[in-house]
Amino acid sequence: MNAASFLLAAALLTPAAELPVGPTDWPQWRGPNRDGVSLQKGLLHEWPKDGPKKLWTVEGVGGGYSSVAVAGGFLFGTGRVNGKEVVWCRNEKDGSPAWSTPIGDGRKVGYDEGMRSTPTVAGGLVYCVTVGGDVVAVTADKGTEKWRKSFTKDFGGQVQSWGYCESVLVDGDTLICTPGSAKAAVVALKAATGEEIWRTPVTNPGGAQGYSSAAKTKVGDTEMYVVLLGKKGGVVGVDAKSGKLLWQYAGVMNGTANIPTPVVKGDLVFVSTGYGDGGSALLKIVPDGDGFTAKEVVKYGAKELQNHHGGMVLVGDSIYFGYGHGQGNPCCVELKTGEVKWKEKGGAGGGSGSAGVVAADGLLVFNYQNGKVVLLKADPTKLAVAGSFTIPQKSGKNNWAHPVIANGKLFLRDQDKLHCFDLLKPGS
Repeated sequence: MNAASFLLAAALLTPAAELPVGPTDWPQWRGPNRDGVSLQKGLLHEWPKDGPKKLWTVEGVGGGYSSVAVAGGFLFGTGRVNGKEVVWCRNEKDGSPAWSTPIGDGRKVGYDEGMRSTPTVAGGLVYCVTVGGDVVAVTADKGTEKWRKSFTKDFGGQVQSWGYCESVLVDGDTLICTPGSAKAAVVALKAATGEEIWRTPVTNPGGAQGYSSAAKTKVGDTEMYVVLLGKKGGVVGVDAKSGKLLWQYAGVMNGTANIPTPVVKGDLVFVSTGYGDGGSALLKIVPDGDGFTAKEVVKYGAKELQNHHGGMVLVGDSIYFGYGHGQGNPCCVELKTGEVKWKEKGGAGGGSGSAGVVAADGLLVFNYQNGKVVLLKADPTKLAVAGSFTIPQKSGKNNWAHPVIANGKLFLRDQDKLHCFDLLKPGS
């Protein structure tokens, strides 16, 4: 290979400084709109007996439960490698490595397999959170660290039993994160520099946060961030411009771990938590003087309906998720009323345990804890299974990383291995 050919090959394997994000990329936790829904069309609506075609499998992504971000032809992820927490970049085409940057000391916590934070890619930077609570920004092209803040040292946060798991929200020039302390439950930083913009104090936030990630909605003329806090803190709405606490609801909180990102659409918020006293509730956010009130439309107890940590997706007017603590029994809930349209008493397609859920093209993918991956139709009238397969070369650990659908491909992370499958119909 001559010098010119070598330089061309290197350029193809390295992200550009200003990394473009394509329409069917997945640049952050829960995808382009942070709702667990891919914009991809033309997918297989039934899988072959052995599942979709596998394109590649790579090792070396490190231990952990985080999923991947996909942007501009590259994959970004986190993991524990040789005792260190790293953020890495790989080529989407074949999984080959582009760069890897150590960002943490590999702090040990419960379920000590590694990192939990999915990177957020925006404006040429990659943002992620270490288990010990450092939010770190590195360049997308080379992985060079640009800035970091400590949730514990800078904002008074505390590391919970399973470490910080948050995947930060980048909204234009602003980064939203959740240290979880009484004086700084939610914090806004300048995405380019890490400089603080505002912080939101919350009475009795319930200790450190760290397990859930923020979403954004708009009620009337007010843009707000919706964040699930720890223990007694509840789910809160925070003014996007000022950080003012607008409303708070603690009706389905538990004292162990509150994890799923809430489903938001306009003035409707659906929140669910697993464990103990958790459950589910549909809230309607209504104006109330200078702020808002979270009006409880319907509430379900822990034994009726709760999501552990696999997440929930909204397709049309229906919310789909796996319910039951430590279970992924599929169910469908009407967004506008909170009515349960249907729910199953067991996992679908041979799946068991918690199930990470994503949606695309009128379909749902349930990635079960036992390694079973199941395709469902997003049907509000009944359970409709359209295929299943078992993840190859299983690690033997809990299969908890959320699946990702981007650019016609399904990405499944199982600890140190990352798998890629072709979901497109022939000719798409």
